[in-house]
Amino acid sequence: MQQNILELFAKRHSFYELNNVVPFSDKEIIHLIEENLTLYPSPFNSQSSRIVLLLGERHLKLWDLVLQTLIPLTPENKISALSEKISKFSQAYGTILFYIDKNIVQSLKDKFPLYAANFDNWSYQASAILQFMIWTTLANASIGANLQHYSPVIDNDVKATFDIPDNWELVAQMPFGGIVSTPIPHTVEDIKKTFIIK
Repeated sequence: MQQNILELFAKRHSFYELNNVVPFSDKEIIHLIEENLTLYPSPFNSQSSRIVLLLGERHLKLWDLVLQTLIPLTPENKISALSEKISKFSQAYGTILFYIDKNIVQSLKDKFPLYAANFDNWSYQASAILQFMIWTTLANASIGANLQHYSPVIDNDVKATFDIPDNWELVAQMPFGGIVSTPIPHTVEDIKKTFIIK
């Protein structure tokens, strides 16, 4: 069996040490994201995932916004660590914001009431698949990334700052950039505990 796809998956890591130098132009990065948006699977082909790409000053503005939002909510003795963490994200090249169009999800609930209770979960699953696809695509292009979840604390400020539609729900933030250092591989649970054959 060919291992090419598994080798590609293995290149994807949570890269936290990033810089703002990448081997691709903005146009090429945009094309990579667009290609993923045409390929990811979604329930009933609903295509409810949405993406906002922040580059340059807008990328920096996002992480300054995150920091200023979190400081009042953070114990004083942890603010320094928080600032250092957010600073690493701002040193990256850009950030991808992953959204779900809740109007699409609601329309599916209305159209298919038998499955209404499932569509929220399915939309998150579709977004997660898209996140993994883009993350892996960036890794294949020698661009590092990590995935953050500061919602819902930052949602309103981000929506107002970047003029995001009200019906879009923020689910993840992905800073990406040049790889400064490769993380130590994470430990893997014993397969015998996670994989059952009957």
